Amino acid sequence: MGALSHLRVLDLSRVLAGPWSGQILADLGAEVIKVERPGSGDDTRAWGPPFLKDAFGENTTEAAYYLSANRNKRSVTIDFTQEEGQRLVRELAARSDIVIENFKVGGLAAYGLDYTSLKAINPELIYCSITGFGQTGPYAKRAGYDFMIQGLGGLMSLTGRPEGEEGAGPVKVGVALTDILTGLYSTVAILAALAHRDQRGGGQHIDMALLDVQVACLANQAMNYLTTGVSPRRLGNAHPNIVPYQDFPTADGDFILTVGNDSQFRKFAEVAGNAQWADDPRFSTNKQRVANRAQLIPLIRQATVFKTTAQWVELLEQAGVPCGPINDLAQMFADPQVKARGLAIELPHPLAGSVPQVASPIRLSQTPVEYRNAPPMLGEHTEQVLSEVLSLAAEDIAGLRERGVL
Repeated sequence: MGALSHLRVLDLSRVLAGPWSGQILADLGAEVIKVERPGSGDDTRAWGPPFLKDAFGENTTEAAYYLSANRNKRSVTIDFTQEEGQRLVRELAARSDIVIENFKVGGLAAYGLDYTSLKAINPELIYCSITGFGQTGPYAKRAGYDFMIQGLGGLMSLTGRPEGEEGAGPVKVGVALTDILTGLYSTVAILAALAHRDQRGGGQHIDMALLDVQVACLANQAMNYLTTGVSPRRLGNAHPNIVPYQDFPTADGDFILTVGNDSQFRKFAEVAGNAQWADDPRFSTNKQRVANRAQLIPLIRQATVFKTTAQWVELLEQAGVPCGPINDLAQMFADPQVKARGLAIELPHPLAGSVPQVASPIRLSQTPVEYRNAPPMLGEHTEQVLSEVLSLAAEDIAGLRERGVL
């Protein structure tokens, strides 16, 4: 039994941040009921190509994007713009521990599905609202998407080639990182609220904002600004506080060198055949290397081009200097460590026979992550959930379908 197998989650969210949190809770054993719009469902179901392919190599209806964030859930289609649909969702909420939603501020109040309404029927409910800008402030009513928040929240000002270089300019991260981080923070908040409920009783409302998360995750860069009043500049793949800590060219490509202290720098200098660097007053300490990066980095680049990436990795690993290749995803999934950790898995799927998934990184010794079912097809579990959870008879469910509620 998973660590959260005693919990039921009503997932009213779509796209990525909310579903990501729901998937984490589901992986940890929670029963997660995903409520979707009849006929269309989660927006990401249509965010393809690529789509999952069947045994004949033909596209199915399941977009890869949707498949990334909805494992271990049960899909129920309910039109809660109708009164009967609202009643069904309220009854599910009354029997749930957690609700996750990412509608616009106040968007669910018209349907009686906001926190205040659901708290009245389930005071123990933990209700997590995820929006672009939070429930308060001048931007609260605005819609917020990851890309926009990466820009407004400062991340893109730090990402990209330095000014003056070819191709300079702000660049977004290659995945919807703000959404992912918001999903992670939301999960932490939900677990904290559960701990409070277990100790003292009572649910609560959780107000999560993509912008808040993005600002919080600027970490050392935010502190670099707050302590100096100077906005950090883009450094490409370089680090603002550590040198050398970036990519370097090799005889057959590039590799990453991450020197974290002066001892590691001395070892690197020796392997590179330039032991004198470690005794040079310009480079002997990290503080001096940061101040003199413009002089040091070209010297390192001139040295690294004479060995292949594999040669550098082998030599520096032997010397205890952290480094590694720059893999594409095919190389990454073929990496022996990635394989040994089982990070690519397969789950049975009704349309394709099986569906690939990226495994959870959570490793618990007593209550390991469970992979119970693939991301559900739209409405796959409607009858099952309504009969099991709400004890509706088959004829009642059929009537709801006829009236367009399901």
